[in-house]
Amino acid sequence: MFKTYKTRLAAAFIAACTLGTPALAGQCPAGQDRANPLVDRPTAPKDVTDDVIGSIDLGKEVQFARHDLRMRRLVVQPGGIVPFHSHVGRPALILTESGEITEYRTTCAVPIVHHAGELSREADGLGHYWVNQGSTPAVLYSADVKAAD
Repeated sequence: MFKTYKTRLAAAFIAACTLGTPALAGQCPAGQDRANPLVDRPTAPKDVTDDVIGSIDLGKEVQFARHDLRMRRLVVQPGGIVPFHSHVGRPALILTESGEITEYRTTCAVPIVHHAGELSREADGLGHYWVNQGSTPAVLYSADVKAAD
């Protein structure tokens, strides 16, 4: 059963990435795009697990040396935090599989709440952090390109 669940989840993630639905889910609301310094931003993780579930050496696949494409599963407990980080040179797509989580971006004046089934695009040097303000764990799947260790 676990294999079936993982297969369905992978298929759903691929479909979401390739079909681009929902179109604007997980983005800054219209009229709210502007610089936000995120004063007092958290710099340490809290109550979050981050497991790499697969990776591909892009140097071997598409001649993009010293970079990996990786898939991670993050579980953010209620009150948990994914600390501030930047996406300079590290684009990502995040699928909220279950629960909901609030994102604070350097490019948006208001918080963005991500609901189950929504896809978020992270690129172009975006800086941000995430907080689970709900009462259930938020499960996220992240596909990103990063410099190899």
